[in-house]
Amino acid sequence: MSDFQAARHNMVESQVRPSGIVDQAIMVAMSAIPREQFVPSEKRSIAYHDRGLEIAQTESGPRSLMEPRVTGKLADLAKIDKSHIALVVGAGTGYSSAVIGQLADTVVALEADEALAALATETLAAQGADNVAVVTGVLSEGVGAQGPYDIIYIDGAVEEVPETLLAQLGPKGRLVTVVQNDHAGKAMLFMRCADGSISSREEFDASVPELPGFKAAKGFVF
Repeated sequence: MSDFQAARHNMVESQVRPSGIVDQAIMVAMSAIPREQFVPSEKRSIAYHDRGLEIAQTESGPRSLMEPRVTGKLADLAKIDKSHIALVVGAGTGYSSAVIGQLADTVVALEADEALAALATETLAAQGADNVAVVTGVLSEGVGAQGPYDIIYIDGAVEEVPETLLAQLGPKGRLVTVVQNDHAGKAMLFMRCADGSISSREEFDASVPELPGFKAAKGFVF
């Protein structure tokens, strides 16, 4: 077993499994995907640490991988299965898209930064993730042309979830993310109800790196 394989095994057994994840397929997926391939070469030695990891500086700000525990718990919350079409918003270098690609039928991986999108395309291809398609575009707008989606997975913290993304959820669709203000965050589940409305609920505490482009609209102050 290589050092990276051992680190990946330890990540799953000491960080992901004890976090209360129900879906065992997530453990299998996170054991299979080499996280170190999705980070800069100089950071591969810390790819499996239990914290967020910056992977790039972009024009809109720094981009990071979420800590493995939160990546897995959000996937568990989404209840992904092999019949699902999923949208990953903020694909970065493609790590979470690769994990979700192990669980879903098809993944649309949306990334705003062209360099990151190109890197994600290359890295995912190298990993044989042929059911993941990387698309470049504005994160908050989603990819409506490929929807509706069974699953929308926002890979980073947001201040609010735009209606544009919620509108792309199909029947019984589920959107998962961390809604975070002033570094206090909650993992949230948004669901399309039978009557077409959207319900939401808080699930667990989480503090993860911010995803640019999701600031809450400022109200008037009198």
